[in-house]
Amino acid sequence: MKAAQGDVELVISKPVIRETLDVLARKFDRTPEELARVAVFLSELGEVVAPRTKLTVLDDEPDNRILECAVAGSVDVIVTGDQAMLDLGSYEGIRIMTLREFLKSG
Repeated sequence: MKAAQGDVELVISKPVIRETLDVLARKFDRTPEELARVAVFLSELGEVVAPRTKLTVLDDEPDNRILECAVAGSVDVIVTGDQAMLDLGSYEGIRIMTLREFLKSG
């Protein structure tokens, strides 16, 4: 993982961490202990930012939280498999690409 190796900097926000934990609990039946470990891991792995602007660019609210996080963290790229975000292509100069595209780019 490029972020764990220090090759790229992960930017994350509390709302994004909460959404990640919710998905893990709902779809993958993770225990509270496992979820707590994931939350700590993500918080320590990346820079936690606090978005100050609420966006309503995409229909799916969790996708908007990703955009808010990216803007707050002044990132260059959002890496995602979410089709609605990929269809957007970019937002405020932030490129949106698949993991495959990201890994090929550098």
